Amino acid sequence: MSHMTRSFELGTALLVLVALGSTPVWAQGRGDKGKGHEDGKSKVTVEVAVTAAKDVLLKQGFEVVRVEANPDHHIIYYRAGNQGRGKGHGPPVRMIVRRVDDRVVLEEAPDGLRLEIGVKLGIKL
Repeated sequence: MSHMTRSFELGTALLVLVALGSTPVWAQGRGDKGKGHEDGKSKVTVEVAVTAAKDVLLKQGFEVVRVEANPDHHIIYYRAGNQGRGKGHGPPVRMIVRRVDDRVVLEEAPDGLRLEIGVKLGIKL
């Protein structure tokens, strides 16, 4: 075998190895099928959704008054914060977080909050 042929075979083998190494993991069938999902079912629990909702509420300037945990749902009571203007707090409002079949549902939540909580959880609410 000549030096040129052996060099060509090594170059071809190296090219194949590089191509396999640069193929995304999901394309090779070895990776996670998606963030937070397995077989199309959400892994988000009600407790995780409540924590995310509280984080979003606090980030947007609301005050979380209390959270009531029931066996089938959680109720988050919140109100508008003072925001430094000396006008006091807003009236208490509630948001219900519950599980329906295989997904988490937010009831009585404004669309803006629902959207941001869904983004934080990585799901569509």
